[in-house]
Amino acid sequence: MPAKSEFGRGFIINLMLLSRHFGLPPEKAFFGAADHLNDLIVPEEFRGTDIEELVVRLRKMVIWHQPGTMDKEDAADVRRLLNRLGIAIDAHLGIPNPDAGKYD
Repeated sequence: MPAKSEFGRGFIINLMLLSRHFGLPPEKAFFGAADHLNDLIVPEEFRGTDIEELVVRLRKMVIWHQPGTMDKEDAADVRRLLNRLGIAIDAHLGIPNPDAGKYD
């Protein structure tokens, strides 16, 4: 049995853990968020798709963010990207017309 992950291992679970950070006030959102990217695994079926491209962008946005600088704007961008990722996953799974809703 593999060692228990400290910050999550997988795809959806890591996206869920990461999204919790971006429900916090922007000045707190980025602290520790990158830890959930360490063992975020893109499933084979998503390799070479828009989903993988969105994950790459998500990694860059979270890892390259400098806390205290543009927190509000960057956190909003990450939330929008997480919504786009969720919509892309739903579409891939065959959900017709997935939508993040008006009050994302």
